[in-house]
Amino acid sequence: MLKGRTVAFLVAPEGAEQVELTEPWKAVQQAGGTPRLISTRPGEIQAFNHLDRADTFPVDATVGQVSVEDFDGLVLPGGVANPDHLRTEDAAVRFVKGFFEAGKPVAVICHGPWTLIEADVVRGRRMTSWPSVATDLRNAGADWVDEEVVVCGGGPNTLVSSRKPDDLKAFCQATVDALGS
Repeated sequence: MLKGRTVAFLVAPEGAEQVELTEPWKAVQQAGGTPRLISTRPGEIQAFNHLDRADTFPVDATVGQVSVEDFDGLVLPGGVANPDHLRTEDAAVRFVKGFFEAGKPVAVICHGPWTLIEADVVRGRRMTSWPSVATDLRNAGADWVDEEVVVCGGGPNTLVSSRKPDDLKAFCQATVDALGS
């Protein structure tokens, strides 16, 4: 379904919720796609299980080494520190915004929408997130709903969002579907 498609997973050097990185990563691989770990610094990223350090993962490239044209879609894992860091990095915000400008599918979970808010790409979109991000999304012009997974748009210009790790099964399926369209 995703054979020949390359998907960027944008993650800060520290703070991504591990399961929100690894489960969508596996789903992309199982569907025949190629995931690539993109970060703001080279080396490794440090994932977390909530507030506890988890595994490290090698970075494939930094945002300065790649462009939106290199990818067929984007996944933004959550974790509180991950999007909080990304939204302060101009290159990361431009990279994210570029996927929307190019009409490429984007999937985001948990606190990940903070980066989308900074990129000013949520206005008029129906979305979900971790509950504490709801007010931020509404203030940025999104229509926030409390649902397991929300698919906004269609075809290549699709935005998939989910609330939390418990939603990963639905999130992964909707993400693969969006990346395959």
